[in-house]
Amino acid sequence: MSAESEKWNNLLKSPVAWTEVLSAVLKDFECVTGTIHRTDSQTGLLVLTAHQGIPPFVLDKIQTIPFGKGIAGCAAERREAVQLCNLQIDATGVAKPAAKQTNVQGALAIPLINSDNKVVGVLGIGKMQPYEFSDEEISRVNAIGKIIQTVL
Repeated sequence: MSAESEKWNNLLKSPVAWTEVLSAVLKDFECVTGTIHRTDSQTGLLVLTAHQGIPPFVLDKIQTIPFGKGIAGCAAERREAVQLCNLQIDATGVAKPAAKQTNVQGALAIPLINSDNKVVGVLGIGKMQPYEFSDEEISRVNAIGKIIQTVL
């Protein structure tokens, strides 16, 4: 087991402190905002499990997210990483008005897919400046996501 995998496995021991896990991810990727959403098996909605750096006036808008809506919902629906270099000027419709109110610019959301091939959640991170996450960074976030999904 690599040192990085061991670090994440130690953070995810029961009971999971999701805020600590998210803080560690944000620190590793020099991000200031982040969310972990879990898929509710009853409703099929993404439910906010942990957050950091999200303004209070946005929190009520991201408590539950349907697949296909917003950055997290698109990552869940597409089953792949979704990134916006600058969500403040996104014209694709992926970034919703509430997301723009956070002032985040560089954003990345990855689906958390379990061994049964089901999306069990989404991990989202963001920077306050325009930023394009490299393939290596996306690969690292996905590797962390594979560890996180085992306890969601």
